[in-house]
Amino acid sequence: MSTATRPNILWICTDQQRWDTIGALGNPHVRTPNIDRLVREGTAFTHAYCQSPICTPSRASFLTGRYPSTLHASTNGNDYWDEAAPLITQLLRDGAGYDCGLAGKLHLSAAAGRTERRPRDDAYRVFHWSHDPRDLWPEGHDYKDWLAAKGHDLKALRKDPATIPPELHQTTWCTDMAISFLEEHAPEQGAERERAGQPTPQWGSPWLFSLNCFDPHPAFDPPQPYLDHFHLASMPHPLFRESDLAAQHALADAGVDFQTRAQQPDAFDALGKKAAYYAMIELVDDNVGRLLDALERTGQRDNTLIVFTSDHGESLGDHGLLLKGCRFYEGLVRVPLLFSLPGVVKQGVVSDALVELTDIFPTLLTLAGLPVPARTAGRSLLPILTGDASAASNANPGEHRDAVRSEYYRTLSQVGGPPDRAKFAGTYATMLRTRRHKLVVYHGLGGQGGLGELFDLETDPGEFTNLWHSPEHMDVKCDLLRRSFDALALAVDYGPDQTASF
Repeated sequence: MSTATRPNILWICTDQQRWDTIGALGNPHVRTPNIDRLVREGTAFTHAYCQSPICTPSRASFLTGRYPSTLHASTNGNDYWDEAAPLITQLLRDGAGYDCGLAGKLHLSAAAGRTERRPRDDAYRVFHWSHDPRDLWPEGHDYKDWLAAKGHDLKALRKDPATIPPELHQTTWCTDMAISFLEEHAPEQGAERERAGQPTPQWGSPWLFSLNCFDPHPAFDPPQPYLDHFHLASMPHPLFRESDLAAQHALADAGVDFQTRAQQPDAFDALGKKAAYYAMIELVDDNVGRLLDALERTGQRDNTLIVFTSDHGESLGDHGLLLKGCRFYEGLVRVPLLFSLPGVVKQGVVSDALVELTDIFPTLLTLAGLPVPARTAGRSLLPILTGDASAASNANPGEHRDAVRSEYYRTLSQVGGPPDRAKFAGTYATMLRTRRHKLVVYHGLGGQGGLGELFDLETDPGEFTNLWHSPEHMDVKCDLLRRSFDALALAVDYGPDQTASF
């Protein structure tokens, strides 16, 4: 991509959306015509993995291209961002003049009830902050202020979320803010302002907008008209066997964190939760359609890269679990990842290559003609996106990485957090996933034999049969343990480069 044709970037990041929630990619139970359009008009990755199943570490990772453990960002809800690496927005602004905006959550720090302290330089000129749609922030909650300006009280609306009109929903507000931002950059409006002697500082520059809505994050509370689309009898059942209860209770009793304790899915109305979850995704999809319409109306669709992804997944009843925590099942660590840019990104490609969300960072930098920092863990996806074999040694859409990894280090995942953060020990765990196998190690637990999981995803895609203690799989386990240890060592932040004279 030449510097003269740097694309705009519309980065849509939903919250807690699983990989298997898109109609065009195999889910017949959810209607996503606009996201399906992105699949048709771009490249979709079916095996994209987040680097932590929890918000803050995952977002820190994909915004910097590094693993959470190298960023001092493994804990959810830290009081501040540690400034361990520059964000992609800062590099795009400083290196290529991008004008950056955001609506929704950033979540590199803070959590429920605490207003986020922004990084020293996140490069967002426009910053409409709303961590989530609840009325938990006394100040600085832009969504709440937007509702107030329209004559609505957020606390009153939230008494019955099902009755909130879709046009007043936080996802809709995020989209309104994005549309307002991209309209500032519309060629026709910019030219008119210039002729009137009123050019704006951002006119003529490429832009990036981060739309970070809260949906489909729990509390599973879509507007009622969206929920009415679904019938529980037609909902697919979670991945569950009776043996899951004993396996999950053993992990919980060993001290492995999770937000819920495993139960029979019927005990927490798993099908009802799934219907509400899908309804929230349909609301997201409608707003993706509004964004596509706005890009076309303002003449910017042909030069705007759309990235659609999520920070991590949701258990949604699988293995008797709801919400998230220290597990690495596919529903928790595998997320949607779509790219669409007319004339550049190949259309209609569905890639099953193993990719990480760290790969977004170098992809955007390379597309903007900028160098990739030396310590970046991510690898550019451009060879697959463009089909340009000259861009790398391999442009095969089915090949990118031999393995992907994810981390969980002392992450505060309990609902509401523990009562005393200073005394919280937390779980330490890592995942390595190859094409066929998945290895999970719960570090420091389990005594001499250790505590972990080994799944053969070829014969057991539902991850029901733990082969950790299987004698027949000991060679596979040892090989994966070595590879996982190598990956952990190679990801270590070795500090600033230093030279010495002798």
